[in-house]
Amino acid sequence: MKIRIFLIIAVVGSILASCSSSKSASGKVYKKNVHASYYADKFNGKKTASGEKFHNNKYTAAHKKLAFGTKVKVTNIANDKSVVVEINDRGPFTPGREIDLTKKAFMEIADNKNHGSLRVTLEIIN
Repeated sequence: MKIRIFLIIAVVGSILASCSSSKSASGKVYKKNVHASYYADKFNGKKTASGEKFHNNKYTAAHKKLAFGTKVKVTNIANDKSVVVEINDRGPFTPGREIDLTKKAFMEIADNKNHGSLRVTLEIIN
């Protein structure tokens, strides 16, 4: 009887352990309902604050405080589309803006491609 109870506890424990180790693309909400914008094409090829060259066709972003290398899930509040970007620059320096995305990342989550900013939620995923 004791062996049977032990086996049941062991099986249940291993099932619970495997469930808790699965990782999803969502994480801790950092900020809700903030403005996101995108870089102008004139920054292509220029050095970012992290030392990397900027490319508008990658999935990177600028943030004033988050550490370089931080991965952030950016979700458009209007349509629930999201993209994951890596912080590699400082900014944005326009008042009221929270994050600057590359044009590729921005256009992937935007409904209106003619608008320069979106309302988004930011989640830190690493």
